[in-house]
Formats: sequence, structure tokens, C-alpha cells
Amino acid sequence: MKKTQLSRRRFLGTTALTAVAAPTIVPGSVLGRAKVAPSNRITVGLIGSGSRGTGVMGSFLREADVQMIATCDPYETHDGGGRNRKLGRKPAAEAVGKKYGTKPCNTYDDFRKLCARKDLDAVIVATPDHWHALQTLEALQNGKDVYCEKPVTHFFSEGQAVYREAAKQKAIFQTGSQQRSDRRFRHAVEVVLNGVIGKVKEVQVGLPTGHDKDRGDSTEHDYSKHADYQMWTGPAPLLPYVAARHHWNWRWHLAYGGGQLMDWIGHHNDICHWALGEDKGGPTRVEAKNFTKSKAKSYDSPPRYEVHCEYAGGIKTSIGSHNRMGVKVIGEDGWVYVTRGRMEASNPAWTKLDFNAGKIKAYSSPGHTRNFLDGVKNRKQAICPAETAHRSITPGHLGYISNALGRALKWDPKREQIIGDKEASALINKSDYRKPWVLG
Repeated sequence: MKKTQLSRRRFLGTTALTAVAAPTIVPGSVLGRAKVAPSNRITVGLIGSGSRGTGVMGSFLREADVQMIATCDPYETHDGGGRNRKLGRKPAAEAVGKKYGTKPCNTYDDFRKLCARKDLDAVIVATPDHWHALQTLEALQNGKDVYCEKPVTHFFSEGQAVYREAAKQKAIFQTGSQQRSDRRFRHAVEVVLNGVIGKVKEVQVGLPTGHDKDRGDSTEHDYSKHADYQMWTGPAPLLPYVAARHHWNWRWHLAYGGGQLMDWIGHHNDICHWALGEDKGGPTRVEAKNFTKSKAKSYDSPPRYEVHCEYAGGIKTSIGSHNRMGVKVIGEDGWVYVTRGRMEASNPAWTKLDFNAGKIKAYSSPGHTRNFLDGVKNRKQAICPAETAHRSITPGHLGYISNALGRALKWDPKREQIIGDKEASALINKSDYRKPWVLG
């Protein structure tokens, strides 16, 4: 379904802007608190019914104006990589039925069938990173709004394809960078944007250390003829099945994820970009330093890593495991540090949430899921749209290329191009897909 064929939900959302007296429209101020008739709920489907996916689904189920109608996963059931939980499309569907007091919702083993449903308004994409782009594009091209987990894509070129398609389709897109909807992070950003700490000189972005040991059984199995493993692998190389790098722990192998660097850069570097006003910008120079090789048999992402960047105006940032977890912004007149659940500053008064930093107010979200759902109804862009998320993780993509080539890269953030390095330019635009999958 193309965007020219507006779904019932989109029709209601747009007419609400002009027909304010329409009795079927539920005001945003009461959404999630009042009972909402099933006919006026936002219909949502889940792609990726693992640990993270079912967690995100739970946040949607808590909203009164949501109707989950489908779950999708290559596996009917699985154990989440030894996490002692029943996961997969069937347990997720059963959780939906339990919530509503009904039979389990519909299930699919192929995301394309879910996306083709004409009664579906929005799709959650919570699969491993290597699947994000293809599934998001499928949903967008079928006229759906999308909530996609971070990092928004696995390859740089995928990120460009996704944010351009979202803009073309006029879709509401939310990336699962939930820190943007946290009051403490927003407060820290406002302290920086209002110049409370003076002109910014440096930002230290701390991310977790990776893994030097396998997290589970490292025995290799030939599952190449298993339909579920084939679909789970999708566009990635068809490697032997290894329990230690399958459910959840796929993140530490570069075929599927980007290690701790890419798993967390969409959180803390996203806040760095927000504070610097670089949501549609980026660095001008990127250099990787001190990447280490994993000693684990099943992983190839670096346990330790540093990505050093320069931005316009001489601002320098460093991203990596060498920094304290969180974001520290250092200015000429002081500094502010923020991480989950905690904020510190050179002047403790700045950390008080009732401290008025100034006239500049950052986008205020009522909650990450709620912000997305409000956008589906009123068509206001969400707090972390596709391009914002793509640019927040771009230094990670560039860092991996800098490390591979052993040299610093010059970057044009406006044109999103590497300057004066053909070899690096070829790598940044590369996306290796296993046939028959193609980016398009």
C-alpha cells in the first residue's frame, strides 16, 4: 500500500487537524488514560519477537489507544540465548492475547506478509541490526509508520536509504534511542544549548567494553537448510550456527551488528549530537585509535575502541570504552555530565531539574512510545526520526573504516561524503547482501 492510499488511521490523523469537532478523535492529552474503542486504536505489528522486541511491544501494550494485531519472527519459539524466557512469534502473540483477554493475535514467519496487511497502521522493527533497513523499507513502502530499534541500520548506505524513504513517504519514524525522551538528558542538553557551560570545547562519550570470551556454547552447527535460520540470517553471510552468537549475542559479530560501539553509539553519541546542534550535521574529521581484537572464538568486534572526531568550530569529541559511561560536555566556563539516572556538573546547581538553563528549549517528549503514537495521530515528527538517528551513528561507521585503513578520514557532513580518499569512499557506500536480498 502506497502513501497515496491513506489508511483509516492516517485519514483520521490528518482530518483531526481540520475537523476538530470530529467525535472519533481522541485528544492527545487523554490518550493512554481513557478507554479507547477498538475501532479508534492504532493497529501495530511487531517484527522481531525476541527479548528486545517483546520488551518494546510491552510498552505499546500499556497504551490504551494501541491494538497489537500481529507478531513476526522466523522462530515460533526460542530461549533468547539462554535467558530462561520463552520468546518467538508464538509467545509474543500469546502475551497479546493475555493482555486483551482474547485469543493470540496473528503470527508470521515472513515480515513481508505482515507489512502487506492493509489494516496495519504502524510497525515495530526490533530484529538484529542486519535486518533493520530491509524491514523498515518494506514497512515504509507499504504505507506504515515505523518504530525501529537502534542503531537504525547496519550499513551507512542503508541509513541514507531509510531516512530518504521516510521523508518521501511522509512517514512518522521513531528510533529506539529512548534517552531523548528522558527528562534528565533533555535538561543536560538545554544546559549546553543555552551556553551555561560557555563555548563547548570537548565532549567525552563513554560506551561499554566489548567481549573477549564467548557468552555461551561456541560449537558450530550446519543449519544452512533450516528455514528459520535461513530467514534469521537474511542478507547477512550464511555462517555456521553458533549458540554463543545467535539470540542476543549476535551483536558481537560484525555480520549482524557492530559490537558495543554500534550497539551504544545510538544512545550516548545521539545525546552528544543533540547538545551540539548536530542532528543534521556531523564531524569533519574522524580517526580510530586503540581498537583491540577479540579473543573470543565466536566474535570479531573490538572489545576496546576509540573514535576521535572534530566538529565545526574546533570542537573535539571522543567516543569509546576509554571514557566514563555517559556523556560529558566540557565548556570554557564549566562542564556537565549525564548518564542514565544521574547528572553531575562543575556547578551542582545546574543539575537541579528545576534549574532554568535559558530560553532555548529542547524537544520535550512525554515518553518515547507515547511520542511516536501521538505522531501517528497528529503527524508531528517524533523526537528521534530516521535522519537524526543515522547521523548520530555515522561516526561509528567512519570509525570502523578508519580502523580498517589505518588512517584518519576527512568528512563532509553536508554532502555525507569522505573527502579525498577513494578507497574509504568505496567502503562507506558498500553494503554486502547475500542473494537474493537487495537494498531497494
